[in-house]
Amino acid sequence: MSKNPTIGLAGLLRPEDSIVVLIDHQPYQFTNLNSHEPTMIINNVVGLAKTAKVFKVPTILTTVIEERGGYIIKGLQDVFPEQKPINRTFINTWEDPKVTNIVNESGRKQLILAGLFTEICVVMPAIQALEEGYEVFVVTDACGGVSSEAHDMAVRRLVQAGVVPINWMAVAGEWQRDWARTDTAAGMASVILEHGGASGISLAWELQLLATPPEAH
Repeated sequence: MSKNPTIGLAGLLRPEDSIVVLIDHQPYQFTNLNSHEPTMIINNVVGLAKTAKVFKVPTILTTVIEERGGYIIKGLQDVFPEQKPINRTFINTWEDPKVTNIVNESGRKQLILAGLFTEICVVMPAIQALEEGYEVFVVTDACGGVSSEAHDMAVRRLVQAGVVPINWMAVAGEWQRDWARTDTAAGMASVILEHGGASGISLAWELQLLATPPEAH
């Protein structure tokens, strides 16, 4: 199997072919997260989850030994209040059939992963899924490691194996692709307003200008 990511238009993410797996965004994991400011990871993973919901992309929430590591963070659970995260003992999510059966049955081949920690709980399923023929994308700004070096080395290892690194707003952009797609444009704009940082501020300003009568400018 080729380790090179697909190029051309076919290399971009498509919501109808995508499935998201979010791994172990739990209190215990956050206590040793040192590669990023934790609030950034929380913002980004919740933004990613909300984006997936806008585009109706199936999203699987997972935890590891939640009775010791804690329930998944509230902001993420609130996006999918009806979903009970899959609680594992496997460190490698891809060894748990409760997860892989859902992914396989979906028929979708663009696998999008994010989790804690990048160097362990993201690397292992990403590399294994590649071997099974999935196009694997890791949302690096919704992941984190025990140190900056650990996260960075994990991303290098992923790239070497053939995984595509991406950030959450790039995922959103590739799924939307065209602002004329009005069925998702408003929902996407709402997510950017809430989680897009300076992009959200700029969008809010633009919307305010559009809502102001011309004579008031």
